[in-house]
Amino acid sequence: MSISYRPPRQSELGDCALVWYSAVDDYMARLNRPLPSPYLDPLLTLLKHLLTTDPERFLVAVRGAEAGRDRDQVVGFGIAAQREHVWFLSQLYVLPHEQRGGIGRALLTQILPSVPTPGADPADPTGSADRRPGVLAMCTDSAQPVSNALYSRYGIVPRMPVFNLVGTPNPSTLARLPAGIGAVPFGGLDSSGAAESATIDSIDRAVLGYAHGADHAYLRATGRTGFIYRSDDGSAVGYGYSSEAGRFGPVALLDATLTAPVLGHLMNAIRPRGATTVWVPGANDRAMVALLRAGLRMEGFPALVCWTRPFADFERYLPASLALL
Repeated sequence: MSISYRPPRQSELGDCALVWYSAVDDYMARLNRPLPSPYLDPLLTLLKHLLTTDPERFLVAVRGAEAGRDRDQVVGFGIAAQREHVWFLSQLYVLPHEQRGGIGRALLTQILPSVPTPGADPADPTGSADRRPGVLAMCTDSAQPVSNALYSRYGIVPRMPVFNLVGTPNPSTLARLPAGIGAVPFGGLDSSGAAESATIDSIDRAVLGYAHGADHAYLRATGRTGFIYRSDDGSAVGYGYSSEAGRFGPVALLDATLTAPVLGHLMNAIRPRGATTVWVPGANDRAMVALLRAGLRMEGFPALVCWTRPFADFERYLPASLALL
């Protein structure tokens, strides 16, 4: 039966999570790295968050009901998040046996802000043929050349590796916060919540290139604890998150020389129950060196950050995940 494309129903988010698991497990098995049994609750929480913030950029590919099946079957899905001028592709997955049939391309073209004129240079922001506003960006696996070629045709070209560092760190190897820099937990300021949000937005725009307050609320609701770092005069110099579950980031700093001390503070302030996992952009050499010296190790193959044009200073940033910078 033919494929149709539409927004998902709440009841279909579990189907989307299973599509993700099937697609990722399939190619990881071909690399002799099959996934463990699925624990999909974190992914379901992310999908619910993105369906709330970006319902018009969340589509499922479905086959209609037929004999032996009384409802639509989700065979693929795609989600993008629009944060100010940056469009970020969070998820795009298709069931293994449905791949190579154009479903992924169809999902991508329908959630893009617009499609460039055929034959135009998609990476040229000044060309009249490029009708896409702002920046297009995403993170992808380096082991997926076919998918990466598809994204690159739209100008979303791989630019930088991102490494997954995992392990139980020894925070004593990391520098302490220097004199004159203090850490204040989110919600611990004497100012109003609006003032705190404005401070975080300002840091994000200076480092990441855009503000994303809704995502900060999602991070806190899912168990991450954040701190704002301030100098003695009260000015904010950055923020960072960690969690007892070992999920680390995002970390955004106005001064890159504070990277190791802030990582040390976060790892001392919040001791995870198990291993810590951190995504480190290749441009952030300070974080890479500090975390490896603290005992973390590189795991798996790197991911790739892709974009149509530069939008962030990754030398001063650690993302929360590959699905939500």
